[in-house]
Amino acid sequence: MTDTTRTLEATSDAADGTAPAPTPPPSRQRASLSKDAWLELRRRPTVWAALITLLLMTAMALAPGAFTSLFTEAGDRCDLAYSKLGPSAGHPFGFDLQGCDYLAQVIHGTRPSLLAGLAVTAASLLIAVVLGLLCGFYGGWLDALVSRITDIFFGLPFVLGATVILVAFPDHGLGAMILVLTVLGWTTMTRIMRSQVIALADADYVKAARMLGARPTRLMLRHILPNAVTPVVVVAMLNVGAVISGEATLDFLGVGLQYPQVSWGLQLNAAQAFVLDHPHLLLFPALFLSATVLSFILLGDALRDAFDPRLK
Repeated sequence: MTDTTRTLEATSDAADGTAPAPTPPPSRQRASLSKDAWLELRRRPTVWAALITLLLMTAMALAPGAFTSLFTEAGDRCDLAYSKLGPSAGHPFGFDLQGCDYLAQVIHGTRPSLLAGLAVTAASLLIAVVLGLLCGFYGGWLDALVSRITDIFFGLPFVLGATVILVAFPDHGLGAMILVLTVLGWTTMTRIMRSQVIALADADYVKAARMLGARPTRLMLRHILPNAVTPVVVVAMLNVGAVISGEATLDFLGVGLQYPQVSWGLQLNAAQAFVLDHPHLLLFPALFLSATVLSFILLGDALRDAFDPRLK
């Protein structure tokens, strides 16, 4: 229904002596949108497939030993006599270069990749919400300063910037990688949050709350934040897959995690010299990595379609 149609209907109602229906409050509109989005999401088979895959990956990350003992015979034992042997009974993924059961190694590689993706995204989301809320609401010198800083970070290639930093500090682990990826990955969500806050700061219900004496903190946390954060959360869901890919890329290049740590990127790095003769070394970690990243992307796309009224 267009604005002109609404105006004509309101005029007609006034002429007939009937008042137009009141506009639902933002909280009720948000609850209705969330309910409609959930109804749409649960009808999509891709959403359920992505959720099942991510739940399975999460279970592997939390309890790798349970899956190792369930699906393999050798467990964590290694024997160089079995180095690079292909899949066989009791060892469905074969063996790696050290003669360790490859399925067990791939399962153990789930934890650092998933932990890095979730931790980096959570930290970046927190930074984006705080900075975007403050810059969009107050503006002024703070907005100008943060905008120029984000411009600088946008000019740094993600993988190249992380590579330079990690090479400069060779003694690093998963915590250092999470810190570096967070420093380089907060800008996009901050820009989105800022633009949402700027658009909502002039909304009628915000102006009404300000006229009634609401403090800036209440305006930001109660009236603006709940309505501005949804697009940022959708982008954050897509960002998890991007971070997992970035972490695996850094491991593959040799600047991320180092042996004896286990990750999909390190397994891909070790497999590159033997891919023609022993393709299983490349296939299985790549399959797990692709399935995890694709699941986050599919889930993020589904959330975007469900919560964006313009796509309906």
